Amino acid sequence: MSSVITKIESEQLKSDRPDFRVGDSIKVHTRVIEGDKERIQLFAGIVIARKGSGLNQAFTVRKISYGEGVERVFPLHSPRVAKIEVVKHGKVRRNRLHYLRGRLGKEAMSVKDLSQQGEAAAASA
Repeated sequence: MSSVITKIESEQLKSDRPDFRVGDSIKVHTRVIEGDKERIQLFAGIVIARKGSGLNQAFTVRKISYGEGVERVFPLHSPRVAKIEVVKHGKVRRNRLHYLRGRLGKEAMSVKDLSQQGEAAAASA
């Protein structure tokens, strides 16, 4: 019975999703249907959590909008998620970044940038 379920789930998995981790800054292009029209809406922020596996995999993105923190959970393999763009890779030492909720201003969106790490190592060498 479970082999039938895994076969159906494997057909619904999306293969065009980029490799991203917790701490990365991403842009999520979501399909929004208003009446009989469909449009693409962006949600850009930091990935603070990933959970689940297979078809049930989801990720949480947090951004600051007009001084308020906004979090949104997206199913990774949903047809509503049109595209995911990785803006920059961050370096974190945790699996979940829920501590960002208590921060204010620039600190709320600051995670070490991997590109800055490479530049600092090259400058010191």
